[in-house]
Amino acid sequence: MRVFGALNISASGMTAQQTRTDIIAQNIANANTTRDAEGKVYRRKNVVFAEKKIGTFNEAFTLATGVVSGGSNGVRITRIVEDPSVGSKVYDPTHPDADEQGYVTYPNVNIATEMTDMIDASRSYEANVTAFNATKAMITKALEMDS
Repeated sequence: MRVFGALNISASGMTAQQTRTDIIAQNIANANTTRDAEGKVYRRKNVVFAEKKIGTFNEAFTLATGVVSGGSNGVRITRIVEDPSVGSKVYDPTHPDADEQGYVTYPNVNIATEMTDMIDASRSYEANVTAFNATKAMITKALEMDS
């Protein structure tokens, strides 16, 4: 039995939520960025998660024999995608990024949505920390019983 499997699952969740938090912070920081290095309007980014695949024969065998219940190996980040929705246009002919009609296109970042996502990512991270600590406590208690 893989003793540290549960710890690895929780750790992968913490890593994934930390990356999600970083992307949300990047979205918030660029909420008013009308031009990036390539001259385009900033687009909101999202993190896409997927279940980690079983990598080795030993992991597949362990899962198939039922020694590890649930069959999960944790979570991984598959990619970071840009939100295709269109940002808002504001009439400001004095702005350096205004188009011919005097409108400036702002990013498709909604601060309320980002803050809600930040709270969700933070709570998910905390849940993984709690699971990690509970597993660690169980392992420690099991080692104490053997002594």
